[in-house]
Amino acid sequence: MADFSGLLSLVIFLPAIGALVLLALPSADAIRWTALATTAVTFVLSIGLWLGFDAGVSTALQPQLATRLPWFGPAIDISYYVGVDGLNLLLLLLTTLLGPIVVLSSWTYIGKAHKGYYALLLLLETGVLGVFASFDVFLFYIFFELTLIPMVFIIGIWGGEDRIYAAIKFVIYTLVGSLLMLVGVLWLGFAAGDAVNGGVFTTDWYKLVQFGVPLGAQWGLFAVFGLAFMIKVPLFPLHTWLPDAHTQAPTGGSVVLAGVLLKMGTYGLLRFVVPFFPNASAAAAPWIGVLAVVGIVYGALVAFAQTDMKKLVAYSSVSHLGFVVLGLFAFDQVAVQGSLIQMVNHGISTGALFLIIGMLVERRHTRAMADYGGIAKSVPVLTFFMLFSVFASAGLPGLNGFVGEFMILIGSWRSATVGNPILVAVATTGVIFAAVYLLWMVYRTFYGEITDPENATMTDLNGREIGLLLPLVALMILMGFWPTPFLQRSERAVRSLIETSELKAAAVESAGPGEVVVVPVAWPADVATAPAPAPQP
Repeated sequence: MADFSGLLSLVIFLPAIGALVLLALPSADAIRWTALATTAVTFVLSIGLWLGFDAGVSTALQPQLATRLPWFGPAIDISYYVGVDGLNLLLLLLTTLLGPIVVLSSWTYIGKAHKGYYALLLLLETGVLGVFASFDVFLFYIFFELTLIPMVFIIGIWGGEDRIYAAIKFVIYTLVGSLLMLVGVLWLGFAAGDAVNGGVFTTDWYKLVQFGVPLGAQWGLFAVFGLAFMIKVPLFPLHTWLPDAHTQAPTGGSVVLAGVLLKMGTYGLLRFVVPFFPNASAAAAPWIGVLAVVGIVYGALVAFAQTDMKKLVAYSSVSHLGFVVLGLFAFDQVAVQGSLIQMVNHGISTGALFLIIGMLVERRHTRAMADYGGIAKSVPVLTFFMLFSVFASAGLPGLNGFVGEFMILIGSWRSATVGNPILVAVATTGVIFAAVYLLWMVYRTFYGEITDPENATMTDLNGREIGLLLPLVALMILMGFWPTPFLQRSERAVRSLIETSELKAAAVESAGPGEVVVVPVAWPADVATAPAPAPQP
């Protein structure tokens, strides 16, 4: 097998290098082409992550394709530690895939300050890739905060009329959660350092996973970590920043926000909250499940009431990501795998919806559905792509959206933590509601009589626009009809995460006062012979 070591770091930082290069370029055309070339090369290189990842081999010592460099020396165990495993591989590839698509979608949409826009877009890609690749919690926090800066400026400079309000609201919500999380990182680093790292402060993910946080401290840490990620998802009732941010952001910003930025919240819950604080996570699961289902139904009903296309799709994200959170806290392998693949599916189908809405806005300069009507006659190709993306987002069997939601519902139904079939049955109505509000949007926008002469003369999609939508449509079909290759990549990692969390929860529950619990990371091949969790004096 080819040697792919070092490739991940190149993939992470190549967009940032491209951002520095285009700062020196004089013309808008040179800037656009440099941004496109940088993101395209990043995506091509990231395919090596898929080729170099062996789904049949797992290790408790380090992730695959990993790079680890000490950051602060031996006195503080903080490292530049990045790698690939079954939990982050698909999200890394989704991020690199959306990179050139977002650049192409901005080609004529962005009419000012091209250098700043594309530089921030590339810096944002580096930040998101770093978030998904980090196996050091402090490094994760740095990248997590890094994504905030370019997104705020993208909304605040190139957004709509209320862009400043939306940008400030986005900053306040995100900073409140992430700064509280930093306090939790510090507490956890000192406590785990004493227990598993010879008294040296550590933010190494694998060492923190082995440390059994005492019951008395789990709830507080669960609260600060969970709040930061639930705001980012966003989970009801922490969602109010999202419709404003989506509505005001330019098309490229909306695609990145829906496609990958929201997944930083669900990924954080999966990567950190569930394995670090399994007792609190299991105890809170019924209540988190209720909030998730309320978000599913609420998001769908509010989406149906919208007159603005972007706001409708924004509320649909609240509903769809409620399914993801429900599956994560089911502590069931099928449900968790469903949540993981649904993160990717949502990024593909909702990203496509925002792209298409952006194409409409670029032609008619309005997001109001009432300003359209009957345009299927003038833009049949655009109508086809919209219908296809709507069917995928609504969960039509045979397309990608169906796979994740179906697995989530199956796993949650039999879950011992969510533990309420009635709750899951209510969540199922979200699938029905999604079809209603999405098809209602299509009917109001694309069908009926043409009442505005501008709608009769709209131009259909050009080659550039068709080219950026085709890869997303292909993935909607591929992941709908043949999800197995994608699910196989995450199977062992998800099973390991659940089994390790359960071992930790049982060990912490049975530990006596003052006992420090250390639980070896359990991988599927080793579960039968894994040593029992041992309380240490």
